[in-house]
Amino acid sequence: MAAIRRRGRGCTSCVARWCCPGRELLAGVVEVDESYVGATRPGKRGRGAAGKAIVAIAVEDHDGAPGRTRLARIPDVKRQTLTDFVLDHVDRGTEVRTDAYHGYDDVGRHRFSHVVVNVKASGDPAHVAMPHVHRVASLLKRWLLGTHQGAVTHGQLDFYLDEFTFRFNRRRSRHRGLLFYRLIEGALTADPHPYATLLTPRTAA
Repeated sequence: MAAIRRRGRGCTSCVARWCCPGRELLAGVVEVDESYVGATRPGKRGRGAAGKAIVAIAVEDHDGAPGRTRLARIPDVKRQTLTDFVLDHVDRGTEVRTDAYHGYDDVGRHRFSHVVVNVKASGDPAHVAMPHVHRVASLLKRWLLGTHQGAVTHGQLDFYLDEFTFRFNRRRSRHRGLLFYRLIEGALTADPHPYATLLTPRTAA
């Protein structure tokens, strides 16, 4: 429990380490997109930007508002990578909405109802054409910058993504004590992580 009470130099999130395995897959209508996380750099923006972490995001449409979300750092935006993300986090039979990027072309081959939203052809900004996934991406970046002052390395990002997911999906919970219960439940079902493993080595900091 030391990881809960104490945060050391370069410590990653204790909540993230204990995110429950075997979480339910997203269902209904789900928006999927990617976002690039990192400091502003010269050069290309958006897909293909150098030096930034790529975060895949899936968000349920819950009666016109963002519902549950899933986030994961991915190595690239190739077709196989994006298809695997959808397969890992979205239930079969779900309506999956993506933009017209060719990396999502195989989604419809796996018992999903794939709806392509051509943002450019629609004439609407991306955050209007696919509002939920862009809202989550914006909130994630604001949280990383505001709460953590942007001091999150690529190696730590995976765990902070889990923490953000844990907090976001329970933001409307009326039973606050249940949040602690879920945290402990995750701690018991996840692999142990001694305190030393929660620290970034000084040579890598």
